Amino acid sequence: MKIFRQLADVPHDLGPTVATIGNFDGVHFGHRAVLAEVIQRAKSLRAKSVAVTFDPHPAMVLRKGAGPELITPLEEKLSLLAACGLDAVLVLPFTQAMSQLSAKQFATGVLRDTLHAVEVHEGENFRFGKGAETGVAGLASIGRELGFNVAVYSPRTMRGSSVSSSRIRAMIAAGDVSNARALLGRSFAINGHPAKGRGLGSLHTVPTINLGPYASLLPANGVYIACLSIDGEVFQAVTNIGNRPTFGEDSFAVESHLLNFHPVALTEQTQLRLTFLKRLRAEQKWPSTQALLAQIQKDVAQAQRYFHLLKVRSPQPL
Repeated sequence: MKIFRQLADVPHDLGPTVATIGNFDGVHFGHRAVLAEVIQRAKSLRAKSVAVTFDPHPAMVLRKGAGPELITPLEEKLSLLAACGLDAVLVLPFTQAMSQLSAKQFATGVLRDTLHAVEVHEGENFRFGKGAETGVAGLASIGRELGFNVAVYSPRTMRGSSVSSSRIRAMIAAGDVSNARALLGRSFAINGHPAKGRGLGSLHTVPTINLGPYASLLPANGVYIACLSIDGEVFQAVTNIGNRPTFGEDSFAVESHLLNFHPVALTEQTQLRLTFLKRLRAEQKWPSTQALLAQIQKDVAQAQRYFHLLKVRSPQPL
């Protein structure tokens, strides 16, 4: 998949294209249904399939930094979009100047003049242009003038509600990673590196690894069954997110206790991927260290049962 990070990067001979525009945060079940149709239509029309997205998220600019914590930071989003089979993604830098473009100006400059779109596919709630002035009916009208057709999709639903990035964000923020998995079509995961100052650069011999600072969406404070991938090797884990109140610390950490641990080499550049499978409980302050350790043993036992059942159901579950 080709990635263009500004309009000027798009080659003049890219088109014709079948395009879709959106934030695609999470690249969830609903997004992928539209993307699959875009790809199929592009093949039918001997065109290129292109997704147009934005960086930063427009709400970060329009609300002066008060936008949502992202399910998928940009590079993760691009990786997921590539896995869908698109020919290209255009990442438009979202600025105040772009926010002032009318729908007609945006469609002319991006869809017609740059992408040479012959079809544009959008969900029925799509809006664009200054002040979100135009919906899909207006887009179809502009398309008739500029030479592209518009396909409109009803929201995908699951368990009685529409699938949306905002709904998935709310689930993850509440710690409901199990139901978020159904809407995402995969388990929620984050990428990062080990926290500094914990014996990095030598053989790591303690089965607990802390994730370094992470700026995007995290599940609610609590204890989770998880998997931690260390440079591609996957370990079963029990992960605590929170401030470790039993020890009287005000020190936020994402700390994973590895169940099938063996010593590993860690540096500050080691790639970590933490995948959340199930929430066990909320974080709480225990009356003593001994009480906390007893609970940790219960958490570990629950996680071991979970992984055993997972292995029984599927020989290659992770």
